[in-house]
Amino acid sequence: MADRSLRGIRLGAQSLQSEEGVVFHERAQHIYTCATCGRDTTLTFAADADVPPAWECRTCGAEALLRVGDGTATVDHSGDKIPRSHWDMLLERRTIPELEELLEERLAFVRARRGATQDAVDKISA
Repeated sequence: MADRSLRGIRLGAQSLQSEEGVVFHERAQHIYTCATCGRDTTLTFAADADVPPAWECRTCGAEALLRVGDGTATVDHSGDKIPRSHWDMLLERRTIPELEELLEERLAFVRARRGATQDAVDKISA
């Protein structure tokens, strides 16, 4: 049992594997330039990978475009979906009068749970 102990090795801190005989895949670096802050971001992709024309800027979060030669790539946003809010999705299912009716029902329920009557609410608001 003494010959199998790992005395003197920090487990998890160091890898016991070596890079001997490992062949790395060919890589290519591409530069993205942010239109907002002007910063360049260099990313490494596999040489045969499809490189996206736009990337999110690491500094400001805006769209950074792929630099091609002396210029930058263009991105067509005509097919992008416009994000919908919760309100937009709610209005697809209900009309404003239906929502007002539901609101009144829920307010009546909450008031009944609290023990407040409509007369007491009217006195407070007056």
